Amino acid sequence: MNTMKALVCREFGPPQDVVALQDAAPAPRAGMDEVLIEVHYATVSHATGLLIEGRYQKTPPLPFVPGTEGVGRVLACGGNVGHVRPGDLVAFICDWGAYGEQIVVHGATVYPIAAGLDALQALAVPISYGTAYAALHWRAQLRQGDTVLVLGAGSGVGAAAVELARLVEGVTVIACASSAHKRQAALQGGAHHAVGPDGLIGQVKQLTQGRGADLVFDPVGGDLLLQALRCTAQNGKIVSIGFASGTIPQVPMNILLVKNLTVFGFFYGQYIGWTPANERVKYAAQMQAMMAELFALARRGAIHPAVTQVFPMDQLCQALSALHGRNVVGKVALAIKGDIP
Repeated sequence: MNTMKALVCREFGPPQDVVALQDAAPAPRAGMDEVLIEVHYATVSHATGLLIEGRYQKTPPLPFVPGTEGVGRVLACGGNVGHVRPGDLVAFICDWGAYGEQIVVHGATVYPIAAGLDALQALAVPISYGTAYAALHWRAQLRQGDTVLVLGAGSGVGAAAVELARLVEGVTVIACASSAHKRQAALQGGAHHAVGPDGLIGQVKQLTQGRGADLVFDPVGGDLLLQALRCTAQNGKIVSIGFASGTIPQVPMNILLVKNLTVFGFFYGQYIGWTPANERVKYAAQMQAMMAELFALARRGAIHPAVTQVFPMDQLCQALSALHGRNVVGKVALAIKGDIP
């Protein structure tokens, strides 16, 4: 029987102990609603480590192949799939399985890549830019003229939020990042101001003439969110998309009350099938339209999705270490069947 190379997780635990590159059974044939894809690149994220450790929202059956986002070439399509065809370059989101040379993905979360974009540009779009766009526009209803404070602006999703917020007429973007290098990258990405986490309240108040931010985009959580609450404008909004700090904050309700604040929780997984209800088909048209818009923005240079580090397939642990070291600006990827730049 033919095999393929894949990173296989045999049990939950630290990635260096439980994940190995090995020969695995080839991907099955595509069902009627599915697409068979040869994987070229797949992203590495904080969620990758949580999935391998068994601490993510969904728990895969063991053994499994990690990886939730990738790009590659369509090999075959099921009879109900009409938006892509064999030979197309596509981006995809899956429950897991992207760290194998082939994968079968439900067509609802397979997105044709606009002509003129290369694979690594496109790879940064589906989860980071998709999350940022949906959180800012669908959930928090970003408005013209708002001042937006983006926490964790050096992360993939934070950098995407800076770029996307900057596109809205009259919006002022304040980027908060942990290092001078990341703050400079945020300014290059379109932020009007870049600040560090130390003394956040005073810095934001000074930049807004004491008023505060109208909207806070928060992928960090922890103490940084508690600081951000105190520099949010009266009647302001906070959208929480994750807890990269590792700490889930206990929000003081008295501050929400006296400042008339609204806190939105946002879980992108609802739109891509990562909940028990598996609503990926319900939201497929909405998601396909958003992805087409994001790829079009990237193609004309309005946004600049990029993978900043690519590791060989057998260096997942090194990729995770680079990510957790918080020295990386943007996205990290593994080369599955693609070349390393």
